[in-house]
Amino acid sequence: MNFKKFLLPVALLAAFSFALAGCDGGSGSNQAKEIKIGATAGPHAEVVEAVAKEAKKQNLNIKVVEFSDYITPDKALASGDIDLVSYQHKPFMENFNKQNKTNLVAIGNTILMRMGIYSDKIKDIKDLPEGGIVAIPNDPTNGGRGLALLQRAGVIKLKDGVGFKATPADVVDNPKHLQFKELEAAQLPRSLTDVDAAVITMNYVMSAGLDVKKQGIFLEPKDEPLAVMILAVDGKNKDNPTYKKVADIFHSDGVKQFIAEKYKGTIVPAE
Repeated sequence: MNFKKFLLPVALLAAFSFALAGCDGGSGSNQAKEIKIGATAGPHAEVVEAVAKEAKKQNLNIKVVEFSDYITPDKALASGDIDLVSYQHKPFMENFNKQNKTNLVAIGNTILMRMGIYSDKIKDIKDLPEGGIVAIPNDPTNGGRGLALLQRAGVIKLKDGVGFKATPADVVDNPKHLQFKELEAAQLPRSLTDVDAAVITMNYVMSAGLDVKKQGIFLEPKDEPLAVMILAVDGKNKDNPTYKKVADIFHSDGVKQFIAEKYKGTIVPAE
């Protein structure tokens, strides 16, 4: 065999392969690895887009992956299809872990989406009239959350231990004899012309264009677990320094400014 003829093609092939490797922009050292963050369409995805813009300044390349439901993002995170998710509160994530035997972990807070009590007739929760009508969501989770908020506001008292599972039947003290009108959550903003107050989740406050400062008379506290949205990661990556940088960017001046200008108080940064 003529070894010189054999070695020449091998050498050329090696040189060609090396050249290809040098031209591979996706794996080159000058381009940051793509970080995929799952978020539901709307405010969550919009905030992550703002985070992605700020991240570029730190040579972090973020891709926003939008979802239209509340289960698929966590499943995609658990399976490794995406790196982070930003759309849920901690109790939701913990319930997902329990139901699916996964180990998703919160590595930071993102935004606050607080439930609130709104009114077109009064300016202070203390001014609710005797026998006033208060509209609350008719679904079990948000209905109980609304009653718990009314208790926190000091206008009713619930049976001990019912928490967010409360129903109007669990009201044990009602000094003003308030009447509770259970409505579909989407109808609550429109009900303000007919009731004295309504307990409304922030997504419907936003879609209806309500003014939090003018119509909001009592909001959930900033540390309410159901109001604080989180950035979650698979537990095996909870100490990843790059992901921690992403969590910090949610609290950057640029993102805070975007939230303030875009949502005008309906959504605010979480601490």
